[in-house]
Amino acid sequence: MTLLETKKLTRAFGGVVAVNNVDFTAESGMITGLIGPNGAGKTTLFNNITGLDKPTSGEVIFAGENITKLPSYKIARRGIGRTFQNIRLFKELTVLENVLLGLHFGTGVAFRPLAAINSYVRLLKERKEMLGKAYKWLDFMNLRKVENELAKNLPYGHQRELEIARALATEPKLLFLDEPAAGMNPNETLQLIDTIKRIRSEGVSVVLIEHDMRLVMTVCDTITVLQYGNKIASGTPDEIKKNPRVIEAYLGGGSDE
Repeated sequence: MTLLETKKLTRAFGGVVAVNNVDFTAESGMITGLIGPNGAGKTTLFNNITGLDKPTSGEVIFAGENITKLPSYKIARRGIGRTFQNIRLFKELTVLENVLLGLHFGTGVAFRPLAAINSYVRLLKERKEMLGKAYKWLDFMNLRKVENELAKNLPYGHQRELEIARALATEPKLLFLDEPAAGMNPNETLQLIDTIKRIRSEGVSVVLIEHDMRLVMTVCDTITVLQYGNKIASGTPDEIKKNPRVIEAYLGGGSDE
């Protein structure tokens, strides 16, 4: 079942067309790769889907609803989470506090000021529920042991993992990961492959931007390829490896196996 689709999505910056009439789909229960050379328009497409930027034309449909003009916080509350190419954590907050912030955008327990004023007991109950949800994702990412560390003091790989944990705390139906393997060593990348598969097993569909072709070909069910803002191919990893346009544009004359 199609969970997300863009229809003729275009984003122009003056005379530069960063995304050009792109039809992109992400299926429920699947891991979808989005690849292409630097400057191909991948992150721009992410930003247009998640509300951080607005397309010049075209539509974004999520779970049957047109979300093209919605602000990013409303899109998050409808079930789209994301991470960023450049890590965006609250560096002066603890690991646990970062994940708790993600819960305020989820579809579960929300922060209700009036309830806090009117019922101290209710406030304590909500805090307990939120802590339980936060610990679930800290355990999922194996970060429970550093819950009280400031985010800025974490090693780079753990910061990447924390950003994923915070995104998962929003309780997304669809999670966008923007170059999650950037800066990771081979062992960390192997762990990331396992993490992405486990995220899918939690019922969260995934869209992945990544330059590590070994990771992409290993973990993705389908892959879409952009070049100069245009979609040039879409298919299974085996189909993408053999596609002449992809080989010429991105894979450099051969597949990465």
